[in-house]
Amino acid sequence: MSINKVKTLWAEGKPVLHGWLSIGNPFTAEIMAAQGYDAISIDIQHGALDYSAVLPMFQAMRASGVTIGARVPWLEPGIIMKALDAGAMNIICPMINTAEQAAEFVSYMRYPPYGQRSFGPTRAGVALPGYGLGMNSEVLALAMIETAEGVANLDAIAATPGLDGIYVGPADLTLGTQEGRLAPGFDREEPEMIELIQHIAKVCEKNGIKACLHCGTPEYAAKAAGWGYSLTTVSGDTRLLAGAAAASVKRFRDLTGTQEAPAAGAVSKGGAY
Repeated sequence: MSINKVKTLWAEGKPVLHGWLSIGNPFTAEIMAAQGYDAISIDIQHGALDYSAVLPMFQAMRASGVTIGARVPWLEPGIIMKALDAGAMNIICPMINTAEQAAEFVSYMRYPPYGQRSFGPTRAGVALPGYGLGMNSEVLALAMIETAEGVANLDAIAATPGLDGIYVGPADLTLGTQEGRLAPGFDREEPEMIELIQHIAKVCEKNGIKACLHCGTPEYAAKAAGWGYSLTTVSGDTRLLAGAAAASVKRFRDLTGTQEAPAAGAVSKGGAY
């Protein structure tokens, strides 16, 4: 059986619930991993962390059995291979705009003769006994389509041998295709964005790869699953923490009839704060 839970679920025809980590802290990672996600990725691109935080976060999540992955900062072989060597089973690569870039990305994911990944699985070799060339068929390469150029080349990108899926980030996809007409954000409801998101899923299906979508709410993620998205990310640690804290504070204020205290140094009347 596959050691990549994502692949196992896909083989069974089941959608994958994916978590997102942007806070560079092992305890936060451990808490998130214990909540029942199928897979969780660490955002090395935009997260408040670097590789020195990634490794202990991977270690903290191991006991949960969740499949771990990462979004790398860019199409750069060093960080892709280093994340794999740390034990990532799924790699999300941003800003893939051409089939050539997609092929380059895939080549960094796999050992020869299928790619040019260098051998040295420092943590992966310990955490996953027997780690070796068999990982070529276990790790997942997910390319992000985020620009008008990427959309124009979508069919060619999706047909790239060895590419496992397209990961859609709605915020950058909106920025990249709407030329400032729409603000970035998740859970798009504009007809043109829904049409584009659905189109990406159809192109993925036609090419035998998986469509993945970053969502803000479980309701939208469930709707996306109906559009053909096989992996959906539902929010992430920073938004979940902020949302839960804000709801708790609001509930207290409502129950006690109190107002939020002015920030330190603020002028309570007659001035800005």
